[in-house]
Amino acid sequence: MPTPQERLDAAQACWNAGDLDGYLELYDDAIKLYGYSPEPLGKDGVRAFYEQIFEAFESPPLTFHEVLWAGDTCTIRFTMGGRHVAEFMGVPATGVQIQLHGITTLRFAGDRVIERHSVADMLGLLVQLGAVPAPA
Repeated sequence: MPTPQERLDAAQACWNAGDLDGYLELYDDAIKLYGYSPEPLGKDGVRAFYEQIFEAFESPPLTFHEVLWAGDTCTIRFTMGGRHVAEFMGVPATGVQIQLHGITTLRFAGDRVIERHSVADMLGLLVQLGAVPAPA
């Protein structure tokens, strides 16, 4: 069985290779992902959310800046890039190259994530896409 760090490294490599199925191996079937919808997402919801990302942003690279571990939990500051090539959150494709910054905390059971809490700069993303004006 891989260690949590090895599973995380493999997931990032799969994401950056465009392998969503490989990326989703990170998550346990009982995953609860908080922060992207009013209610936590289960595994099917996680897949549907990331399918939207892969459709809307061309080859979205995922960069980890810091990964901090405390027991079975890690917190990651990340950036996702990509060119906006299809509708996302009601915004038609713009062709704009984006940078989405965020922080996420993953709790592992064995080598799979069972709980995830994420915060991403969605306002900054919408500003980059021209959907809302930049704050004054």
